[in-house]
Amino acid sequence: MTSACSSRSDVADRSLLLNASYEPLKVITWKKALILLIKEKVEVIASHDRTIRAVSITLKLPSVLRLLRRVRVERKFHRVPFSRSNIYLRDKYRCQYCARRFSPPKLTFDHVVPVSHGGRKDWGNIVTCCINCNRRKGGKTPEQAGLQLVRHPKRPTHLSAHAIVYGMSEVPHTWRDYLFWNRSA
Repeated sequence: MTSACSSRSDVADRSLLLNASYEPLKVITWKKALILLIKEKVEVIASHDRTIRAVSITLKLPSVLRLLRRVRVERKFHRVPFSRSNIYLRDKYRCQYCARRFSPPKLTFDHVVPVSHGGRKDWGNIVTCCINCNRRKGGKTPEQAGLQLVRHPKRPTHLSAHAIVYGMSEVPHTWRDYLFWNRSA
């Protein structure tokens, strides 16, 4: 199967997967979208302008898919998994020392208490940090480096629905009706 899509993984190569109830579940690759479509597990709600061509079929690349059968989603709001993307979401893409907002590639983790001082890699000791502040802090505590935390880190109780599209700078207009946006985040 050949594709009019580029090999890089940008937003136009992805599909938003909805539950049967139209609740957004996750973003999937165009290949996974086609597999679900061929297996008749989804219906296409909206398509991208790009086309997929195979020997016997030509179809528009799905943009929004809805499962035909509802899947039960277990929500563990009290147990948000520890991950880089969830740290960024908790800290709202802001450096916790200078308070400026950055795109994900310009952010890094920082151990508030450095590992060399017994600091752990957990919710209570990791914050989002810009590269400049991270260099300034080095292997010191914030106090030793003359820095002050904007907010002390802790485990979040929940993350907003925009976590589905983390890292995507532009979301297709066909997805907007199905995502819950918090523009102030």
